[in-house]
Amino acid sequence: MKIVAAVIRPASPAFSLETLELDDPRDDEVLVRVVSVGICHTDLVAAAGVLPIQPPAVLGHEGAGVVLRTGAQVTHVQPGDPVAISFSACGQCPRCQRHDPSYCHAFGLLNFTGMREGGSNLHDAQGHPVAGNFFGQSSFANHCIANARNVVKVPEDMPLALVSPLGCGIQTGFGSIARALACEAGSSLLVLGGGAVGLAAVMAAKLRGCRHIIVSEPHAARRALALELGATLTLDPLNEALEDRVRRTLPSGVDYLFDTSGIAAALEAACRCLAPRASVGLVGVPQAWEQKLPGTLAELVQNGTVFKGIIEGDSDPQTSIPELIALYQAGQLPIDKLVTTFPFAQINEAIAAQHAGTCVKPVLLMD
Repeated sequence: MKIVAAVIRPASPAFSLETLELDDPRDDEVLVRVVSVGICHTDLVAAAGVLPIQPPAVLGHEGAGVVLRTGAQVTHVQPGDPVAISFSACGQCPRCQRHDPSYCHAFGLLNFTGMREGGSNLHDAQGHPVAGNFFGQSSFANHCIANARNVVKVPEDMPLALVSPLGCGIQTGFGSIARALACEAGSSLLVLGGGAVGLAAVMAAKLRGCRHIIVSEPHAARRALALELGATLTLDPLNEALEDRVRRTLPSGVDYLFDTSGIAAALEAACRCLAPRASVGLVGVPQAWEQKLPGTLAELVQNGTVFKGIIEGDSDPQTSIPELIALYQAGQLPIDKLVTTFPFAQINEAIAAQHAGTCVKPVLLMD
């Protein structure tokens, strides 16, 4: 079928809307009419060539929409069901068998490469293949093919513009605090970055009863929103010495550090704010793949510091997305405060707004 997709081309600084041909779903796949899709930092680093997927490519991995067709092996959703689309996992490896799909042994292959057994399911007007299957979906398009394991049925009354960010950004930030780090009530947390992931972490920390929730973020509007969502202190890392500001409030340091930035200098400064036996959660894409952890081995041993890399907030979308929706519907997770919607055709403007800090989570709406 013919679809409209946002394509990133070699040496192109922007996405272009193109008409492509999309294959039919296979037996274990689902055809989804995309209603909304969030823009995530991972989409942008993929477009910049940091991840293995090669242009021309269709990105997008925070899709939400309505099932149109299902393959013969698909039983948990049917045509007409509203769904969230999240990351891909093999469903068979030891981690998947332990309901830990974000650490699937094939996670990188299934999510970052755009590869699909038998070749791409997308082709341009000249019949040339276009890389798809990004995070098992490539939802920067008005229709996409997803593996059955990627899709999660959601309530009919849940706005799909709010469902799409749950597939990656929100579940990553929330799950990192609630599951991966499991911050205790009364503890202290320092969050680097006030984007969607960082602010979802703030909401999770508030629900878990953290006493001190500190956010380091250069954009004033995001700092203000962090305070509204539950932060107890915010600071501007471009104009304030992070360690001095944190130590004035917590002389012994923070119990938990959550880095969404991947910025080496920010992480080094934040690690000077750690209390003994602190835990550090890392989700930010590093500025360089060879970037090392801050500090010396002696310092880490002496202080008992724990560093933990986190993928997707240690989430299983089949359970984590319904959990997040239930919290939103109960008024405990105001994700609507993070979302700004844009028409699909304004994808490049939405990305510019995110870079400028004038919105937190841009979500594209299809016609």
